[in-house]
Amino acid sequence: MAILVIEDNAQLAANLYDYLEACGHSLDAAPDGLSGLHLAASKDYDAIVLDWNLPRLDGLSLLRRLRGEAKKAVPVIMLTARDQLADKIDGFESGLDDYLVKPVALAEIEVRLRALVARRRQAAAPDDVLAVGDLQFNLSTQEAHRAGRRVALTRTGRRLLELLMRESPHVVARARLERAAWGDDGAPGADLLRSHMYVLRRAVDVEPEAPLLHTVPGSGYRLCVR
Repeated sequence: MAILVIEDNAQLAANLYDYLEACGHSLDAAPDGLSGLHLAASKDYDAIVLDWNLPRLDGLSLLRRLRGEAKKAVPVIMLTARDQLADKIDGFESGLDDYLVKPVALAEIEVRLRALVARRRQAAAPDDVLAVGDLQFNLSTQEAHRAGRRVALTRTGRRLLELLMRESPHVVARARLERAAWGDDGAPGADLLRSHMYVLRRAVDVEPEAPLLHTVPGSGYRLCVR
């Protein structure tokens, strides 16, 4: 994901930058409201982490201008020390997508960012397009793309991927996957499903992208954002 961090606390901004970058995301950072608004309005980000008490332009005013003047619908998480209900209400009424009160674990911020972006992409996808995180599968064309990269799929891989995406984030049992790929008789060989899942995983999860396809020992497989 492409993420913009607008935070005037240099230490916190650095910690966020380092952690999110280590998770595989691309980062921009701004130390004040005006420079943050300029970046947010002029570039396309998947999500924004926004402080409230910023120099030059406070976070809430930035958000209102981003939603109003710039017409940007990018998901925004407010990260602030303000913990009053009235502040939270003001934030959400101004267009916030999530609200976190400092201090907060960096891992929680990353998880919430992923969830926001996944929901936004799912809502924006046409009816004939399945979406999980940054992976999309067009049911009409039978083509898959991840973060703009075309995912090479075999005929069996398409059947497996469709079922996994429809059931995401739930675990899909091996028997269901085998029926989807080969019909009621199941896989003609004991290790055939494992082989096809290996090929599918190599096609979907290409470094430095975060893994989406996960093996659940003793149960099956699931496709989800972690």
